[in-house]
Amino acid sequence: MLQFCIFFYTYLEPLKHNTVIMNCLNKQQQTQIIASLVEGNSLRATARICNVAFNTALKLVPEIGAVCSDYQNRAFRNLSCKLIQYDGICRSCM
Repeated sequence: MLQFCIFFYTYLEPLKHNTVIMNCLNKQQQTQIIASLVEGNSLRATARICNVAFNTALKLVPEIGAVCSDYQNRAFRNLSCKLIQYDGICRSCM
């Protein structure tokens, strides 16, 4: 969990320079929110646990997604995998 939070801050800093941030959560609060979400808590439960507004926790989610997307786009290239196993939500195409 701590490794993910360190990873998050490492890759988030360059992204923050392009946005205007009004009221910032400190790193401890961000870490607590991320840890709660990683553990599987809902956004509303996370907001209650971390003593922040629901919308505050919700606004952090796209930043987490951007950081994870950027990392995956750089790290998962030219892999020589023969078998890939994943756990996720599968949606059928209609």
